[in-house]
Amino acid sequence: MSWIRIRRSGVLLLALVLSGCINQQQQPQPAAPVEPVTPPVNVPQPPKAEPGQNVPPPPKMQPLNWSATVSPLVGQMLKADGINAGNVLLVDNVKNSTNGSLQSAKATAALLNSLENNGQFSLVTPQQLAAARQTLGLSADDSLVSRSKAIGLARYVGAQYVLYSNAEGDIKSPSLQLQLMLVQTGEIIWSGSGAVVH
Repeated sequence: MSWIRIRRSGVLLLALVLSGCINQQQQPQPAAPVEPVTPPVNVPQPPKAEPGQNVPPPPKMQPLNWSATVSPLVGQMLKADGINAGNVLLVDNVKNSTNGSLQSAKATAALLNSLENNGQFSLVTPQQLAAARQTLGLSADDSLVSRSKAIGLARYVGAQYVLYSNAEGDIKSPSLQLQLMLVQTGEIIWSGSGAVVH
């Protein structure tokens, strides 16, 4: 029994020694304030223009003769088979698919002038077209002109035909493509193209 008492005493002594080793919890030290360091920002200074140094002018738009370009094409179109006289025609804005800036509004105006008093079609007026574009949420200068949008616009204004036009190629020598489409089916009933006259 003495070994048991010694063993128990040893365990108790060990427990007392270990319990005396527990340190008091230390209070956390306040953190030292850290000041953020902002890296220096190097702003590049624009080069100063010296007096007398000229800025090059933007490239000039080449004058294009839209009337001379569209007249022969419109003449061919009016002689095409399958056109019923007296129907309403919507002339959509000329789409610019060239590699530069093109005065497509002048091209559209030349198409409208060439089709006035043609004897085949009644034209949708620019006012009707502008109102329809606004109602359908299309801007007047919609650069995403597509055949489906043109047909949808023609249906909205009650036209039976739509003239879709696209200027394409190099801006120095563009070509104009015209397509007369039947609104009801979307069928292209006439197509023609020609070089734009300078």
